[in-house]
Amino acid sequence: MRWGVVVFPGSNCDYDAFDTLGRIFEQEVRYIWHKDRDLKNIDGIILPGGFSYGDYLRSGAIARFSPVIEEVIRFANKGGIVIGICNGFQVLTEAGLLPGTLRENVNLRFICEDLYLRVENNSTRFTHLCDEGQVLKIPVAHNEGNYFAPPNVLKELEDHNRVVFRYSDRQGKVDEISNPNGSLNNIAGICNKAGNVLGMMPHPERRCDPVIGGIDGQVIFKSVITAAMEMAK
Repeated sequence: MRWGVVVFPGSNCDYDAFDTLGRIFEQEVRYIWHKDRDLKNIDGIILPGGFSYGDYLRSGAIARFSPVIEEVIRFANKGGIVIGICNGFQVLTEAGLLPGTLRENVNLRFICEDLYLRVENNSTRFTHLCDEGQVLKIPVAHNEGNYFAPPNVLKELEDHNRVVFRYSDRQGKVDEISNPNGSLNNIAGICNKAGNVLGMMPHPERRCDPVIGGIDGQVIFKSVITAAMEMAK
């Protein structure tokens, strides 16, 4: 696959994503500056974590108006693969590519720690190499990761199996104790109706090299890459 990693002023996980795709998975990858309007024939886009535009107004609110986001929206609407991680998830909701919003954590504190995610839907191109109910150990680092959506939107997500990941404990139990930020229904990641856009608050790119703590995040990237290879046949 040919990947693009979008860089906003304030991005700080762009290199992590670039390194994971290029070094770990040997993918063709390049940076895309936030003012770029030419995506140059790529197959997948990563909107990385960080603090785009300093999180002024609210997370992702200013990034949503960057010139590149117009192209990302066109790309996604044509079926292109888009993954928004942490701040990237926030940008996707602001841009309308995913429903809901990410609010301030209920404890009003920045959270940076390893957590557990339960795979809720293993039929997506992002999770098809996972087992349903598989538990992944993935770190989070956010201040506004509290997923919220109106009841009708939440019902649609649940009814159509668009919740991809939930916060859980090590055994996969989903409860209030395992919810780090107050997200409704312990939601940690969702996809769009077409299944080509994923937003998630945890950082899988930080769990792809055993040298830095584990490889649970690899299965997400492997899933996307193998799904794209199958579609290209």
